[in-house]
Amino acid sequence: MRHIKNNFNLSPETQNKLIKAAVILALVIVFFSFISKNFSKGGQTLSQYAEENPELAYGSSSGQDTPAVSDNASAGEEVQLPETVGNDSSSVSGSDVADVNPERVTYKQDFYYEPLSDELIAYITGISYPAEGTEDISYEDLSYVHVLHYNFDGESAEGELICNKAISQDLVEIFYELYVAEYQIEKITLIENYDGDDTASMTDNNTSCFNYRTVDGTDRLSRHALGLAIDINPFYNPYVRFIKDGSPVISPEGSEDYADRTLSFPYKIDDTDLCYRLFTEHGFTWGGNWNSSKDYQHFQKALP
Repeated sequence: MRHIKNNFNLSPETQNKLIKAAVILALVIVFFSFISKNFSKGGQTLSQYAEENPELAYGSSSGQDTPAVSDNASAGEEVQLPETVGNDSSSVSGSDVADVNPERVTYKQDFYYEPLSDELIAYITGISYPAEGTEDISYEDLSYVHVLHYNFDGESAEGELICNKAISQDLVEIFYELYVAEYQIEKITLIENYDGDDTASMTDNNTSCFNYRTVDGTDRLSRHALGLAIDINPFYNPYVRFIKDGSPVISPEGSEDYADRTLSFPYKIDDTDLCYRLFTEHGFTWGGNWNSSKDYQHFQKALP
């Protein structure tokens, strides 16, 4: 290397130190230039590398899975993950990233539906689904639906339903709009948590959908048996039928005060209610409009 001209009357020892520093600086520049070229190879950006190699780009000292991002998030859009939500019952389907069903359809983050897993099929068989099977509805006709909702404490909570796959998209869209509006639904959990007992589910004010059963007090198959009906906040929106002498039978027991729809009370569904508007806009009919009986909790949809 050429000697530096000593215009500043530097000692030979000082000149040698400066030369060494220049050599080290040159090596550092060459090294980082090499790294930069490797990251930019093929036009790949650092963010793209991070997406393709999250375990290398971000790492994790906790061993926890990275939350899944909504399929609807636009490129470059910042996604706000919701706060952790609670539910008295654990989700049967599981939500680990590694276990995501490849057939899952995500409407918004945490609002999705998918075919029944083998685990879920085993869980419902003999309870909401007949152990001996049925020609009326198959496992393939059903979907698992996951949503969020606000409970009666005003807290965000998870909800899960099983429905006919023909109304899966309707349900995620409707429940998303209810969630955005902070519409309160006490609980949304599978009927299996009540051993398939619809009366017990209604008494506990549980919102539910699929349950292979007959209409209360009849031998006719309910629309719930086809996964085409849903009951919302049923304790506050009871089922009222009339026996031969004209007297009403109100279900569930204890909800008699809410059968008088001239009264004003919380969680009441009528034709001014957001829940009514959303379901009817999606082509559902409301049991509160029936003539022979009144099912104020009930919305159902016919197959095309």
